[in-house]
Amino acid sequence: MSTGRRRARPISSRLENLSEHITRWTGSSLAFALAALVVVGWALAGPLFHFSDTWQLIINTGTTIATFLMVFLIQRAQNKDSLAIHLKLNEIVAALEGASNRLIEAERMPEEELQRLQRHFRELGDLAARDTRLTESHSVEEARERHRAKQQPRESQRAS
Repeated sequence: MSTGRRRARPISSRLENLSEHITRWTGSSLAFALAALVVVGWALAGPLFHFSDTWQLIINTGTTIATFLMVFLIQRAQNKDSLAIHLKLNEIVAALEGASNRLIEAERMPEEELQRLQRHFRELGDLAARDTRLTESHSVEEARERHRAKQQPRESQRAS
């Protein structure tokens, strides 16, 4: 049953929309130019106000407030971008045959486990650097096996 009125969006949705617009705008050349003009205008007004404490307080207060708000705005944008990237990477890992599913949602793993995985991938990189075809291995375990298999024919040739 429709009342003919638009349904009000929750405040979180409106804040998200507003923060996306502000984030895009503050990252524009126009926003930078306006900020630079404010600073230049403030500096030029210095002699008019005899470079007083109040004159300094105006720019200090303004920049402090802007910085305080921008920290939260930038963090919000970074969180959203990070989540989107993680989801895309999870999709790729889940879809690729031979990819290790233990990497899905790796961002939730304890740091110790991430460091362990980093050592495995470093070893994979070391093994791949010894091979002429870098794109053949998909996991550390597979790289070790392929590396061993490649070494066996070489060792048997040396024995002959």
